[in-house]
Amino acid sequence: MTTPALLSLLLLSAAAQEPASAADVLPEAFEAGWQGQDTCEQLFENDEIRVGRCTFPPGIGHERHWHPRHWGYILSGGTMRITDATGTAERSFETGGNWWSDGVEWHEAVNIGDTTAVYLIIEPKDD
Repeated sequence: MTTPALLSLLLLSAAAQEPASAADVLPEAFEAGWQGQDTCEQLFENDEIRVGRCTFPPGIGHERHWHPRHWGYILSGGTMRITDATGTAERSFETGGNWWSDGVEWHEAVNIGDTTAVYLIIEPKDD
């Protein structure tokens, strides 16, 4: 085999062994659920944004998933245990609070509080 042909074969082999990104193997937030049950409902979508509502009664969570960039608004606060690549943390979210995220490669969460947590997620679409 010639050197250029061998080099091409090696490059193709290496590319085939690259791990897939989280977005390639995990569901998006609106698609992820908890133990076979839906936790998020898409409320609206057009060419510019997508809006969903996610509801987590006590003991219910959100299986491992990823997010594109998004803004979130807390309709009903609660306490969540969130696990991501940096570890696990417990966070309390206040009703009326909000956040911005440039995207999340992956995380998972479970409501460890005694109230039902409800969030709106608004995802702007890229042009």
